[in-house]
Amino acid sequence: MQNQLVTTSQQGAVLTVRLTSPANRNSLTTELRAQLAEAVELAERERSVRAVFLTADGPTFCSGGDLKLLKTACDPWPVHRRFRNASRWLVPLITLDKPVVIGMRGAAVGGGMGLALTGDVLIAGESAKLMSGFFRLGVVPDVGVMYHLPRLIGMARAKNFLFSGGTLSAKEMLEYGIAARVVPDAEVEAAGMAEAERLANGPAEVMGLAKNLMARSFETSLNDMLAFEGLGQALAMSNPEFREGLDAALESRKADFAGAAGQSQTSPK
Repeated sequence: MQNQLVTTSQQGAVLTVRLTSPANRNSLTTELRAQLAEAVELAERERSVRAVFLTADGPTFCSGGDLKLLKTACDPWPVHRRFRNASRWLVPLITLDKPVVIGMRGAAVGGGMGLALTGDVLIAGESAKLMSGFFRLGVVPDVGVMYHLPRLIGMARAKNFLFSGGTLSAKEMLEYGIAARVVPDAEVEAAGMAEAERLANGPAEVMGLAKNLMARSFETSLNDMLAFEGLGQALAMSNPEFREGLDAALESRKADFAGAAGQSQTSPK
């Protein structure tokens, strides 16, 4: 029987994805990555899921790569296959067209830091810290770190942090804008779920569209970005979430985005 290293549970419109391998500090083993891929696929497939809360059990959020695996699978083809398979979970998680909230306690090391940076909103416990362990091993940053970190804190800060093998505390994560909030460790679950529920109750599908458009902004010309905005807006305005939001604004009431989306899912084609 397969060890359950990643669990999922749905509460309302929020799917909680939880790393449950504290014995090895939630290391990104082959088995954990495969189960994470299944969880992301569920979040993508299930229409009733409107936001994801990704968190971890134990005192360490994620310790990064499996060092024992690296010892025996560092020849070019095994490495190539491993990173090719990352597209099964990493890219779908980053581009998931629903808001993703990260609830983080303890250290995120190396590739674990990459996992922590995949979300849209990060709620950090006071013990949270990002640790750059890549150059200590003599490897380049991976799991999307070189994509996300310069965008979040700027190229100079990203280089200084990575090249120094440094650590960012929860306070520094907040100061740099990586974390949205810092709360006591005991409150991470409640604060993270509350944020995920807030986003799920908003125009979640439209926010998912917007986040994927924003991801193009650093490599896209102004004219092309404006074209993407126009195409995105045409799609957004065809969504029942827009019609509900507009009606609510005109009627001076709170919008029921989730209800509007739910009605569209059950209505005849």
